[in-house]
Amino acid sequence: MKKKSKSWKISFQHLKAFKFYHVIIYVLLGFIMFGIMFSNVKPEKVNVQLFSNAEKTIVAPHSFEDREATELLRKEAADKVPDQFIRDKDKAYQQIARVENLFEVLIETKNKIAELEKVPETSPPAEEEADSSQSQEEPEPIMLTDAEKLKLLEEALEGQVPDRWENELKEENLLFLLGSKEADLTRYKNASVTAINNAMSRDIHTIEDASEAKNLARTELSQSGNVPSVIINISSISVIQNVIYDSALTQEKRQQAIDTVEPVRISQGDTLVKAGQFIDRETYRLLTIAGFVNQSDNLAPYAGLLIIIGLMIFALVYLFKNIDTTIHSKNTYLTMYLLIFSITLILLKIFSFFQTLNTTEIGYIAPVAMGAMLIKMLINDRIAIFSSIIFGICGSFIFNMVPGAMNYTVGSYLIISAVASVLFLNQHNRRLTILQTGLFVSFINVVTVIALVLLTNRDLTGMNELLDLGINGTMAIGSGVVSAVLTIGILPFFEVGFGMLSTMKLLELSNPNHPLLRKILMETPGTYHHSVMVANLSESACEAVGANGLLARVASYYHDIGKTKRPHYFIENQMGRANPHDKLPPQTSKNIIIAHATDGAQILRDHNMPKEIVDIAAQHHGTTLLKFFYHKAKEQNENIKEEEYRYPGPKATSKEAAIVGTADSIEAAVRSLNNPTPDKIETIVKAIIKDRLQDGQYSDCDLTFKELEEIGKSFCETLQGIFHSRIEYPKGEEEES
Repeated sequence: MKKKSKSWKISFQHLKAFKFYHVIIYVLLGFIMFGIMFSNVKPEKVNVQLFSNAEKTIVAPHSFEDREATELLRKEAADKVPDQFIRDKDKAYQQIARVENLFEVLIETKNKIAELEKVPETSPPAEEEADSSQSQEEPEPIMLTDAEKLKLLEEALEGQVPDRWENELKEENLLFLLGSKEADLTRYKNASVTAINNAMSRDIHTIEDASEAKNLARTELSQSGNVPSVIINISSISVIQNVIYDSALTQEKRQQAIDTVEPVRISQGDTLVKAGQFIDRETYRLLTIAGFVNQSDNLAPYAGLLIIIGLMIFALVYLFKNIDTTIHSKNTYLTMYLLIFSITLILLKIFSFFQTLNTTEIGYIAPVAMGAMLIKMLINDRIAIFSSIIFGICGSFIFNMVPGAMNYTVGSYLIISAVASVLFLNQHNRRLTILQTGLFVSFINVVTVIALVLLTNRDLTGMNELLDLGINGTMAIGSGVVSAVLTIGILPFFEVGFGMLSTMKLLELSNPNHPLLRKILMETPGTYHHSVMVANLSESACEAVGANGLLARVASYYHDIGKTKRPHYFIENQMGRANPHDKLPPQTSKNIIIAHATDGAQILRDHNMPKEIVDIAAQHHGTTLLKFFYHKAKEQNENIKEEEYRYPGPKATSKEAAIVGTADSIEAAVRSLNNPTPDKIETIVKAIIKDRLQDGQYSDCDLTFKELEEIGKSFCETLQGIFHSRIEYPKGEEEES
């Protein structure tokens, strides 16, 4: 069984080393998202026939405008607007001008006739003709006939009066007016103008209005006295309609009425036809617009889904590009992400199947926070936050009620729930913390549900509404609790399967009953005590500079496990026995001491310990020099090279490894002091850190000078607490004797 497990792991390692492995993972992510959400965007196909009964209730798959109904309403609104008319004031001025023109022509013709009928003046006779001229008679005046007078007047009136005045301007009436005095004509004109102006000062819209106005003018002239009937008739004829049709104003009013008509819109989810309802022409028309008639395989919804998935994948590519891969490879993180993401989406899909129970908010119970917490604990915070957004987007599709639509309510809820879990899970070193996070998420979920209900302005006074709110709140609480339980249950599988070192895994490894710790305790008790001291020093120092203190503590427990191979060759385990190195040459002693680092790393690998702990065990001495044996060998042979008495390394590649190695040296040095005072402790701590710094042991990790100073202070404080001075109690008489 072990061989199969190892062969599988080896095969998986080879697969992860494949050059385009990350491309395969991203493609698989896209396929999984598309496969899970495919049915949620696939257009629903229904059998729709005119003049038949609907087989099922059909709702609008998307919002659209009913243009035909909109145009019909606009036409009705425009038809309701009556024709627009305006009063033309120029009409009255035109008619008055015609009457005035008539009288001016009469007066001019009358003056012309008088000029023609005037007696011509005669010149005085000459002297020689005086006698004969006296005998001649005076010239007689020229009298024009009525025909001649009418001819002159008609010539003057030609084109000056409307044709409809012909009946009133008969010969006898014209002769009467020509025979009237100029003063009378002026009086007639003034009376006629006044009557016309008064009559046309009102709106004359219809024939009835015109007839009434004409009568008004007649009455006014008749009551003024001494106005001939011909003037009354002409004045009456001059009164015409002064209200005319305004096409521009009519069009403007109708356009305003059209603009007030709101487009007829069918909202997404609106019922188009109920099950068993008769499909008439109007219903059939709506179904045609919605796309249920003559359905074809439309690829637009799938293209839209692929675009959204592509955008999310590109964002993930960017985030994983900048991920820290000092411990695990990027492909390992990608593989874990693929599994966590798939599990989360599958759970969302499973819960969506229960949406047919008339509970449209079934998405409130979806344990989306589980995926966010796992991603944070196993990968990092940034990817967990963005994944929360992706879960919300995918959930809005998965929990939709209409194909291709998005359930924004559930989508928003899922995003808030997942983000809350990531933000609250800041210290995940205990299972209790995950449960506390689940309870916090439940609280946030309930608050979110209440907020979403209030946003809809729903009446909450009824029992049904309160019952729905209670059910949704219960599902929201269940979501947080279920997420926490699933996280605790699934996390160990990822830790074992991928060799991930989570906080809970570290806590399990720190259990004194662990086989390797019991081995150290039973076979090398001195080393065990030394490791516990190093663990205390390392944890405090790591926490001082923001490193993983728990990792440093657990790694300290195991860092010297290689000493269990030859326990008595290390001074802390000799227990008063003779030191075997006194009888060995320096070269042999060096090999035994140096081997404990490589032996320890190999023992840890054989027991499938996490890579982080194996690395610290292998790196805690770096390439430091075994000074005691080097100087001992130097005394025997001056040609001995320093490189031969150095640990093979590698140097510390993480803050935790550097701190554990430094704490290991400091604890051994301080323990060798007879009376470790604070000054002596501080001197040793500074000397060891300075020596390691000058020796280049920190060159492969990212410790700064400021952090080294903080680490030194932490070591001093911890050691002074351990080796504090004690009160010397007085001895009893028996002891003195």
